[in-house]
Amino acid sequence: MRYYPVNLDIQNKNCLVIGGGGVAERKIKALIQCGALVTAVAIKVSDSIKSLADLNKINLKIKEYETSDLKNMFLVIGATNNNKVNSDISKDAKKLKVICNIADCPEKCDFILPAIVKRGDLAISVSTSGKSPALAKKLRKELEKLFGEEYAKILDLLGLIRKILLSKAHEPEAHKGVFEKLINSQLLEAIKKKDINAVKAVICEALGDEYCNEASLCDETSIKNILER
Repeated sequence: MRYYPVNLDIQNKNCLVIGGGGVAERKIKALIQCGALVTAVAIKVSDSIKSLADLNKINLKIKEYETSDLKNMFLVIGATNNNKVNSDISKDAKKLKVICNIADCPEKCDFILPAIVKRGDLAISVSTSGKSPALAKKLRKELEKLFGEEYAKILDLLGLIRKILLSKAHEPEAHKGVFEKLINSQLLEAIKKKDINAVKAVICEALGDEYCNEASLCDETSIKNILER
């Protein structure tokens, strides 16, 4: 495997998508979800991309791609059906040191995009190193069946517990056993059933009396808010 797996922070970073069809649309929406500042360049765009521009979600330029479009960009995605344009984007990006992805053309990419299962802040990615997007898609669908929305909720709850424990000035390593106990408990099943009392009981058992009455941990309203998200 030649690729180095990484989760990239693109919050408030300038990202460019070249293309206006269905593939470009999906790339644009994924970038927006991650907080990127998106510019799209295409001669013609889908109604959905135009709507995103009308809502000021993206900066849309109806024009042919030019090298100057890469100025001040952190990342570029080429999603056109024109091989020459895609090749030009890749070459220009390398010269200007802008990280680049060309859809369905891994040999022209600095990075490839995995198939992703999203459950809140939980992201499970599947990569075939560009060899078979179809297999990655199949595996993603299988993972979607295995990991339901309850995984987003348990992550939110564990995140809340971690934040509170760390606020007590304890070292993160000191809580390793607590989280192992929570993860291996019936917490996930209780969350899946939306059983607030069972969730409270598991937390109290894992954390002990010191935290059992912690309002933000065992308060029914706090737990209910997470379970009903």
